[in-house]
Amino acid sequence: MIGYIEGKLLKKVEDRVLVLANQVGYEVVVPAVVMDKLKEKSVGDDVAFFIFYQQSERQPKPVLIGFTSDLERDFFQFFITAEDIGPLKAVKAMSIPVGEIASAIEAKDIQKLKQLKGIGGRTAQKIIATLNGKMARFMGNIPTQKPGETNVEDFIFPVLDVLVTQLGHKTMDAKKMINEALQRNPDISNPEELFDEVYRGPSHI
Repeated sequence: MIGYIEGKLLKKVEDRVLVLANQVGYEVVVPAVVMDKLKEKSVGDDVAFFIFYQQSERQPKPVLIGFTSDLERDFFQFFITAEDIGPLKAVKAMSIPVGEIASAIEAKDIQKLKQLKGIGGRTAQKIIATLNGKMARFMGNIPTQKPGETNVEDFIFPVLDVLVTQLGHKTMDAKKMINEALQRNPDISNPEELFDEVYRGPSHI
């Protein structure tokens, strides 16, 4: 089963991308929140995805669903346990950062959840009934964004990718280093500043 893909971007359309990895092209379906992070990516650029592999009797054709972090993938796996939320519906619904969805679930904010594509009031209630009280880790690991601020998630992933794929840190260790850097300096506004702050702190030793 495929859990991670890293390669070159061959194509990008609406809700999916084509990734060339080891001379094989993989079609990866991505939620809107992930596609937003790929805005600056062009054909030929390096990309990496944590994969949720979907195949069932109803869906015999394998579907690869991609995320920019394993935390996003973990949230997705929780999300699809809610009644009436299948994998493909969850992909369409994930149009805002995971931290915001998790916060809405914990706050029992039905109106916020109804803003997600394909989610009505009744489905929002089912999501809350299933997941309320289980979202703390997703709220705490993804920084929230205030109006007018740079989207922190836009530059977390490039730094995480460098730490894991180029410098050999374990993913959880790299996340801890990034979170500690952001806590030390909340005014960080780009990947270079974040990377510098990570290596000013003690966590990399």
